[in-house]
Amino acid sequence: MPLHTESSAELRWQRRKESRPGEIIEAAFDLFAERGFSATRMDEIAHRAGISKGSLYNYFKSKEAIFEAVVTEDIIPIIDQVEQEIASNEDSSEDLIRCFILGMTAHTQGTRLDIIPKLIVSESGNFPDLTKFFVDQVTKRVRHLLEGMIKKGIVQKEFIECDPQVTARLLLAPIFQAQIWKYSLKLYDDQYDHELYINTHLKIFLHGIKRSAQNG
Repeated sequence: MPLHTESSAELRWQRRKESRPGEIIEAAFDLFAERGFSATRMDEIAHRAGISKGSLYNYFKSKEAIFEAVVTEDIIPIIDQVEQEIASNEDSSEDLIRCFILGMTAHTQGTRLDIIPKLIVSESGNFPDLTKFFVDQVTKRVRHLLEGMIKKGIVQKEFIECDPQVTARLLLAPIFQAQIWKYSLKLYDDQYDHELYINTHLKIFLHGIKRSAQNG
């Protein structure tokens, strides 16, 4: 018999317990993608995660709590970090925007974060508090960051005169549309290269707002 069997077993149990919230979240978001947020039940999440419903409630009291945990742990820290980095960054606004958008899409593409825009759009009427939480904590903060980059570009004569709020919305709209499309129309539509889509969008957008010798 190996030495320290009880200790080893205890360590394995501890690792399992510590990893359980992540396993629950993965199970929940798989089901949200398959069935939608409203149609997914807590007992189904527990079954998919391989635990009892009672154990599930020890970690999360509701589906909303699972969603909020993902936003709080996976998204908000990234926004906090970007806010700090941009405050002291001296790169051009064009480079900042390109880096921000490419980093954001790389962070979400192929992860559970990919489905969040679809969930928010489809479930906003059923879960207004959850929608407001996401809009306040993520959507508005991301837009505010981009508005700041655009304002900086205008002040430094890098970009043409434009409304930063409207321009930030225009920049984000095709990106969110692509995420929603993935979980709604993809099965019925022609497929495309997502990376090429994002890079083409950035190229056209930045060309459109960039100040040139011709437009002063």
